[in-house]
Amino acid sequence: MTAKKKRRKPLLLSHTRPPSTNKTPSLSSQATRSLIRKHHTLKKQLHTAASNGDIVSTEKVQAQLEAFGGLQKYQEASIRGQSSERGGDSSKVLMEWLSELILEHKRHDPAELGRLRMLEVGALKVDNACSRSGIFDVTRIDLHSQHPNIQTQDFMQMPVPSPKMLEEDGFDVVSLSLVVNFVGDAFSRGEMLKRVSSFLRSSRESSKDEARTSFPALFLVLPAPCVTNSRYLDEDRLEGIMISLGYVKIRRKLGKKLVYYLWRYEGIGTKEMQIVSFKKQEIRPGASRNNFSIVLQR
Repeated sequence: MTAKKKRRKPLLLSHTRPPSTNKTPSLSSQATRSLIRKHHTLKKQLHTAASNGDIVSTEKVQAQLEAFGGLQKYQEASIRGQSSERGGDSSKVLMEWLSELILEHKRHDPAELGRLRMLEVGALKVDNACSRSGIFDVTRIDLHSQHPNIQTQDFMQMPVPSPKMLEEDGFDVVSLSLVVNFVGDAFSRGEMLKRVSSFLRSSRESSKDEARTSFPALFLVLPAPCVTNSRYLDEDRLEGIMISLGYVKIRRKLGKKLVYYLWRYEGIGTKEMQIVSFKKQEIRPGASRNNFSIVLQR
C-alpha cells in the first residue's frame, strides 16, 4: 500500500502545511539552494526551447522537470528556505522598514498605523511576518496554491479593479518577493512590473501621518546577483526602469543572497509621455556574469 502511494503524483492542495521534520527529511541549506537553482535552470531551458519552436527539446526538458519533481518540489524547497530557523522570511525586512518609518515620525506602535491592504504574489506561507503583524489585510495568490488560504491565481491574469472600485478593491502594498526572477523572459518581467500599479490605491498624501504616505508601494525582492552580477542589469538601470514606471525608491537593503527594495508609487501622468523603453543591452561585460535582464516597452 505504501509503495503504491509513492508512485502516485500527490495533489498540490493536499500539502496544506510545510513538511514537518518527522515526515520529510530536512534538506540542508546548500541542498535547498541547489534544488531551487536546478528548477530555475530547467525552467529557463524550457522557455528557450519553446520560444525557438524546438518541440523535441521542449519535450525533453519538460520530462526532466517532471522527473525532477516539477513545481511541487520547487515550492517545498522554497518553503524550507523561508523557514524561521533559516531566516528566510523576506517580509521581516518590510516590517523592519515599516517600524523605522513609524519611529521616524514618533509613532511607537505599528498597529496605530491602521490596516493596510497587501497583495502577496507567489505566496507560499500564511504565517510570515506581515501576516502576523496585525497591520495588513493580506490577499495571497500563487500559480499552484498549496494552502487553502492562498488563492490559485496567475497575477498576469488577475482582474484589474476598475477606477471606481480601486480604492475599495486595490492595495496599499504589492509584494513581489522572489517572483520577478522566476518569470521566464525579460519582456514578461517588464510587463509584470508595469502591471503592479493597476492594483495600487491612491496615495495617502492628505494624511497627516507621514509614515502612511510611504504607500502605495511595491515591495520587491530579487536574488542579489540579478543586480550585482548581471550583464544586462545593475542598480542604476533597475532604478531607471522603476522611475519610468512612476516609482521612487525609499528603502533598499543588500544582503549576502538577496536584495530588497521598497518603491513608493507616485504615478506617471500620461503614460505615452513618461514611460521609457529599456531594451536588453549589455552594460557590464564579463565571462562570469549572469544573463538576468528586464525589458520595458512603451
